[in-house]
Amino acid sequence: MKLRQLHYIREVAKQGLNVSQAAQALFTSQPGVSKQIRLLEEELGVEIFSRRGKHFVEITPAGKAILETSADIIQQVENIKSVAQEYSDDTKGSLSVATTHTQCRYVLPPVIKQFIDKHPAVSLHMHQGTPVQISASAADGTADFAIATEALELYDDLVMLPCYRWNRTILVPKSHPLADVSRLSLEDITNYPIVTYTFGFTGRSKLDDAFHADGLSPKVVFTAADADVIKTYVRLGLGVGIVARMAYDPDQDSDLVALDASHLFEASITKIGFKKGSYLRSYMYDFIEMFAPHLSRDLVQESLLMRNRADVDALFAKAQLPNL
Repeated sequence: MKLRQLHYIREVAKQGLNVSQAAQALFTSQPGVSKQIRLLEEELGVEIFSRRGKHFVEITPAGKAILETSADIIQQVENIKSVAQEYSDDTKGSLSVATTHTQCRYVLPPVIKQFIDKHPAVSLHMHQGTPVQISASAADGTADFAIATEALELYDDLVMLPCYRWNRTILVPKSHPLADVSRLSLEDITNYPIVTYTFGFTGRSKLDDAFHADGLSPKVVFTAADADVIKTYVRLGLGVGIVARMAYDPDQDSDLVALDASHLFEASITKIGFKKGSYLRSYMYDFIEMFAPHLSRDLVQESLLMRNRADVDALFAKAQLPNL
C-alpha cells in the first residue's frame, strides 16, 4: 500500500468518481490513476469502487470505510509535515482561507493586512464560495480555515469556534417612504419588494425564519451573494435591501438610508472552522486571534481537546462575543 494510492482514491471520490478530473487535479494520467487504484484493491482484496464497464459508478461499503481511514492517515501525514516546517522555519508556510464575499469584502481586510505585516513570508490564499463549498473545503483539507455564518454545522469533522455576532440593516434610497419610519416592523417591510441574499448565504435563514414566524410572506424579487450587488439594485429602485450591518459603509453608501433591523431578526454568529485533528502552526493561531481576539491560543487549544461539538459549544456558551 502506498500513500499515493490513498491520495488517488480520495481525489476520485472528491471528483464524483470522475477519474479524468481526478487525474487532472493530481497532475498525472488517467491510466496511471486507474492502475494504482486497481493495484490497491487487489492488495486489499476488496473493491473500493463499483464499476460499470470501465467507469466507476459508486463507492462500495468497504470503500467508504477505507476512504474514511485514508482521510485520517493523509491528515496525519500533513500534520507531520506541518510539525517539521514549524521547527525548521516557523516564519514560512502557507495559509488557505475559504470564506464568503461579505467576510472577504467587509470584515477581513484589516485582519489580512495585520497578518501579512506580521508574517510576510507566509503565502496567504483566499477562496470565495457558497457556505456549503466553504465548509466542504475545510472538511476535505483544501482550505485550512472556513469562515462563514451558514452551513458549517453540516460537517461533523469540523471544529467550529464562534467569532462575533451580527445583525442586519434595511437599506432604502433617501426618497423611499420607509426612510422616515423611526422603528420598522416586519409588516412595514413586506409592503415593498425585497432585495437580499441568496438562500444559504450570510444568515439568510434567520431572515426567512423571522417572516415565517409572524405569518408573513415577503416578496423577494432579487437575490445575490454579494452585498454590493444588492445595494446597486436598491439604488435602481428595485426594492428594499436587507444586508448584513457591516456591509453598509456610511461614506461610500451615503446616498442610501440605513435603518436598524436588530429588533426584527435574531442575531447570527459567524464562526471559523477547521478540520478536527489538524496541526495548527503558530501563524495560524495568530490569524485566528487577529480575526477574533477572544480566541486566544490557549482557548483554541482547549477546544481541540473537546470530545464533540456539544462540548465545544458549552465551552463558549457564556462567552461575550463582540458585535459587528
